[in-house]
Amino acid sequence: MTLLFVRRNYVFLGTVFAGAFAFEMTFDSVTDSLWDKINKGRQWKDIRAKYIEAGDEE
Repeated sequence: MTLLFVRRNYVFLGTVFAGAFAFEMTFDSVTDSLWDKINKGRQWKDIRAKYIEAGDEE
């Protein structure tokens, strides 16, 4: 299996770049969801509606 990816340099580089891209996407989504769980209720997206309603009353 390893020989299949290392036989040609462009295949090896393509595999490395594809793996790095997949890792980045996975890491970003996991850390974003973890951040959202830890900071639930304290982020702008959570409290935005409260301030928009308060601005409409004035």
